[in-house]
Amino acid sequence: MYKIGIVTGTRAEYGLLKPLIEKIHTSNEFELCLIVTGAHLEERFGSTCQEIIEDGNPISFKVPMELNSDKPRGICKSMGRELEGLADAFEHASLDLLLLLGDRYETLIAAIAAMMFQIPIAHLYGGEITEGAMDDAIRHSISKMSAIHFTSTDIYAKRLQQMGEPPERIFCVGALGVENVKKIHYLTRDDLCADFSPLFGNPYIMVTYHPVTLEKNTAKQQFRQLLQVISRKKNYNYIFTYANADAEGDAINSMIDCYVREHENACAFRSMGQRGYLSALKFARCVMGNSSSGIVEAPSFHIPTVNIGDRQKGRVCSKTVISCGNSEEEITEALTYALSDGFSVQCNKYDNPYEGKDTSKNVIDTVKEMLSQGIDSKKKFIDKFDMIEEIYQTGGAV
Repeated sequence: MYKIGIVTGTRAEYGLLKPLIEKIHTSNEFELCLIVTGAHLEERFGSTCQEIIEDGNPISFKVPMELNSDKPRGICKSMGRELEGLADAFEHASLDLLLLLGDRYETLIAAIAAMMFQIPIAHLYGGEITEGAMDDAIRHSISKMSAIHFTSTDIYAKRLQQMGEPPERIFCVGALGVENVKKIHYLTRDDLCADFSPLFGNPYIMVTYHPVTLEKNTAKQQFRQLLQVISRKKNYNYIFTYANADAEGDAINSMIDCYVREHENACAFRSMGQRGYLSALKFARCVMGNSSSGIVEAPSFHIPTVNIGDRQKGRVCSKTVISCGNSEEEITEALTYALSDGFSVQCNKYDNPYEGKDTSKNVIDTVKEMLSQGIDSKKKFIDKFDMIEEIYQTGGAV
């Protein structure tokens, strides 16, 4: 029996990992070691660890990070606490493989710790590009520390090869988020009204906006432009989900709270749970902000996404996604087009490029096969330049 570790630090990440966690937990061939850290353990982010417990998924280790500050110094200290906690967890866990998803700093620390313990890493969703976020550098770093790669599109698989990763270790499986969209049992619109807010009863727009982490002190000014646009479109309700635990995230969340207090057609949630959030997307008129959910999951509902700014710049996008700048004028133009009857009709025709087939099953089957064959920790770098052989032959002279 192979012991598989999974680290999760945020509500969104857990929602994506959930089918894998459940398959590993119920398998006769694997033992699950679920490590919970980050925002899951913080009351101000909704204490979403409770959702994991209610789902019946056993938590092996809790690693507090004490996310008391969204400033660089505070985040660095929290990362240090995570590294210390994971060192203790990995010392006792005796893992055969660690499965990681995404590109957050919590995930980077888990990859660094696993590398030091010589635990092979299977990484979900390398090869992607998000030019406006430090996630880009984090994602590529985790890829270089990983033994197995699962990508969401063929383009991303090719990019990993461009980064020197061996093609036999790269598997294109599609996005787990899209699998969740296809398989989840949705709440009805009446359920959303009863469980969350009466605002779900009328036409509404979902809004999720995160800091652009490669820009300094821009979050408040940029988010203010978005709020000014929606304040003029009063014929819609607005459902906000809070920003994540990045630098300047607290500033955005404070602005959301202020807006909700002053506008009866708006409400906000720290966490709706996976089922609640996807059900909300299903009935939404539009999604706006800069969250990856607008790029990956929303197109499966054939609804428009207004993707604002550079945070997601570089990602493969469905034709349902309208990208725009941060100015009030650009957001207004994009939102007006997204809400037009003509574009709504067109969205029904567009496919989601992130859709795969049996994504979680393919991940599990591949992990099992790779473990049975043995995973060589010595990973060869595959050069992609014709000049490399010549350089080797000349002893390094060019």
